[in-house]
Formats: sequence, structure tokens, C-alpha cells
Amino acid sequence: MSKIRVLLVDDHAVLREGLRSLITLQPDIEVVGEAGDGQAALDLLGTLKPDVVVMDVQMPVMDGLEATRRIKKEFPEMRVLILTQHDNREYVFSLLQAGAVGYVLKKAGGAEVILAIRGAYHEGAFLPPSIAREVMERYIQRAPGEAGRPHLTERETEVLRLIADGQSNKEIAERLCLSVKTVMAHCTNIMEKLDLHNRAELVKYAIRQGLISV
Repeated sequence: MSKIRVLLVDDHAVLREGLRSLITLQPDIEVVGEAGDGQAALDLLGTLKPDVVVMDVQMPVMDGLEATRRIKKEFPEMRVLILTQHDNREYVFSLLQAGAVGYVLKKAGGAEVILAIRGAYHEGAFLPPSIAREVMERYIQRAPGEAGRPHLTERETEVLRLIADGQSNKEIAERLCLSVKTVMAHCTNIMEKLDLHNRAELVKYAIRQGLISV
């Protein structure tokens, strides 16, 4: 039986080494390559053709969010599993919306990481129970009639309001206690969901939806 081919993407060599040692013990999984940032990972995908990309979020050159988005576009058959130390719900949802099929914390035990890799490959998804419940709750809470309308998360809606109010990414970051990079990620996700291409179009959309008064 063929093994699950895994590409490890993390800027910490020690963590990659630990994951490789853990995976080597599994009869059904093998590490086919490693990368220290998202761009390096993209450069390897065409050659290595991994089944699952285990992806860190915060990395130099290209972070995990942008790398996940590009993998989804260029290699839709590959599964991206996010492995991160940050339990930030809104950022997790941004990653899932970007195309990741699962999420696991670095502080999780080795057994859970292996379970996540198998789940990402065989089931096409892996989420810790707390995140899975929240995904279901958000789906259930959508108002009737909104099924055909792009769904923004609560945080994305908040960011959109502030954009429409004329605030810069830095001002939004300070107000919401986020990093500028996270705000930019939200902006990108909002535009992709709404099929809009600049701030002017976002402002017009916010006005039409009654998110701000004019």
C-alpha cells in the first residue's frame, strides 16, 4: 500500500526534525521533503507532489496563509494541514477559508498530529472538537436566505466596517489589537469572498449592505 506523502513547511529546523522523526515511525506515512517558508514549499510541490502539506503560519518570505491560498489555486488536489502554536479562532477561520483542510496546535501530542495527517488525507478534513463545533455553529447561525450570499465572519465584518470608515490597516490593527499582517489577511479574504478588487469597491459594498451610515 502506498504511503501518505508529506511535505513539512516550518521555519524552525528543530521542529521539522522532530516531526520527521515522529512520522518515520509510522508505517503508512513518509516525509518526502521540507521547506523553511511558503515560497520554498511552492517551489517543491511540482517535483515532490506531496499528498499533505503540513504548514506553519508565521514564516519569513511567504507566510502560511498566502502559501495555502496559492496551493489551493495551483494544486487543488493537495491537502494543506495547518500546524501552529496560535489558537486564534479568527485566524483559523481565515486559513480554512484560504483552502486549508485542517488545523492542529503544535502543543498537541504526537498522536494527534499523526491523526490529523491521516484525517487530512483520508477524510479531506481534520479539526479539533472545539473548532469543529464552532464551524457548525457558524453554519447553523446563518440567516435563512443567505445561502447564496458570501458569508463574512464576525471579525471580517468588523474589519470591513472600519475600512469603509476610512481607517488604514495600521489604524484597524491598533483598534482591534491585531497585527497589520492579520488585518491584511482579512482584507484579502473579504475581497476574494465578495469578488471585489479595491477599497473603493469595499466601501460601496458596505454602504449597500447598511454596514455604515452615509
